Amino acid sequence: MSDILPIPEYFDLGKLDQVWRVPYEERAVQAKDWALQHRLQPASLMGTKTRLMLIDVQNTFCIPGFELYVAGRSGTGAVDDNRRLCEFIYRNLGAITHITATMDTHLAMQIFHAIFLTDENGRHPAPYTNVSTGDVRSGKWKFNPALAGQFGITVEEGQERLKHYVSTLEERGKYDLTIWPYHAMLGGIGHALVSSVEEALFFHSIARLSPTDFEVKGDRSFTEHYSVIGPEVEKGPHGETLGEHNNKFVEMLKDVDRLVIAGQAKSHCVAWTIADLLSDLRQEDPALANKVYLLEDCTSPVVVPGADYTEQADTAFVRFAEAGMHLVKSTDDFL
Repeated sequence: MSDILPIPEYFDLGKLDQVWRVPYEERAVQAKDWALQHRLQPASLMGTKTRLMLIDVQNTFCIPGFELYVAGRSGTGAVDDNRRLCEFIYRNLGAITHITATMDTHLAMQIFHAIFLTDENGRHPAPYTNVSTGDVRSGKWKFNPALAGQFGITVEEGQERLKHYVSTLEERGKYDLTIWPYHAMLGGIGHALVSSVEEALFFHSIARLSPTDFEVKGDRSFTEHYSVIGPEVEKGPHGETLGEHNNKFVEMLKDVDRLVIAGQAKSHCVAWTIADLLSDLRQEDPALANKVYLLEDCTSPVVVPGADYTEQADTAFVRFAEAGMHLVKSTDDFL
């Protein structure tokens, strides 16, 4: 087990729900001093490798008032999660050798944004509208014909892709197509990591001489991409590529002793990433699931008016545990 380190004095609990500029130069000096004071080795010299994987810990999901704040049932879910997450990183700075941060990344014209669909009167669906196969077949919702030129396809091709997409989701037992508020927009402030978390990651990278690994996902037009490992639907009606499977995570897991996962939201991007990872592991080596640790107190489910995904998230995590993954809390002594 690793030594538990103190939390740096600069860490401010009162700023977890705010967006601010990280003072990089000051933190870099402090991180070097911290490494000397606590005899922290460069990550490359460690015999035991522990990678922390953070799923979409971005302002858009984690700051109250932003587009898709993950409040959970408590109403303060993501803010509380990130307090525990930052404390976990600082306390275990000597054990965590690598950190990966996924970045949900969106553009305006994507299949899960209102602009993509219209009804017979040209009106767009409201945020949080669920679009079923029946809705598309009946003509309740259609591909926005004004976007055909943008994608270099005909209106008929756009409608065919939409119909194929929602049908494939239904066949695979996935959530219906959800129209989300515009969020995690590339170039916008919502896309950035939560400032307190970014500060902790930067401090770790300097103290352990281990740069943070960033994984961008979610910028394909004709598919949702909850999981960083793969899109909800990979192929269109004629075999065209909508998104691609990312095989690097199984290889990454082979190279570490532990993979610790946290982030937002437990019911969506976290759950689907873990589910895809588990599916890959079952094909490669099911025993690798024993290397995976899920920080249950550093993730919350989506709870919005008319939709509470808490039970679905909890059920998924039970399934992951049954497959050999470990359900842990940030204060447990498992590193």
